[in-house]
Amino acid sequence: MPAVFSRAEIARIAALAHLELGEHEVELFADQLGDILGYANQLQPIDTTGVPPTSSVVIEDEGERADAVVPSVDREIALANAPDASLEVGLFRVPRVIG
Repeated sequence: MPAVFSRAEIARIAALAHLELGEHEVELFADQLGDILGYANQLQPIDTTGVPPTSSVVIEDEGERADAVVPSVDREIALANAPDASLEVGLFRVPRVIG
């Protein structure tokens, strides 16, 4: 049995979330929230004795990827279109921004 939300409750929730809802949206969200909580109430009687609590639903941890050396853009190609580039040193010259 779905929970029933009043228009005032939906308006209060919308105000907390800084949402402006139209009349149709208030009715729609009242029905949807009622259905969601109704489903949650169906799950309440399920016996979960012996089931360990979880903090994540992800079963496998991919971890961090291993560092791998990969080819980069050639320095001359990277500096080819840079204005006032120093090819010998491999730097871009930029205008001074800090006094």
